[in-house]
Amino acid sequence: MSWILLFFAGLLEIAWATGLKYTDGFTRLWPTLFTLIAVVGSLALLALALRQLPLSTAYTVWMGFGAMGTVITGYFLFGEQLGALRLGSIALILVGIVGLKLTS
Repeated sequence: MSWILLFFAGLLEIAWATGLKYTDGFTRLWPTLFTLIAVVGSLALLALALRQLPLSTAYTVWMGFGAMGTVITGYFLFGEQLGALRLGSIALILVGIVGLKLTS
């Protein structure tokens, strides 16, 4: 169950990081509210996952999942470049996440 909570915490991390782009420096009400709700939800789910998962594993997976997701989101929503070095870096993050999952 903790891994499921962590997965959804990571999704919300991607959501709030992406939401920051739409807030225009927190000057737009609805994107700002969405972003704040996503931040609180993400941290709450991370806290719940930490009840059973080691801090080093949970935080690193949460952050890595969010980093990978924001790179992919940036590509699809904002036309950011996805070169070979970026894809290789995402692959390394994924390998690290899988490694941490396998060792917990």
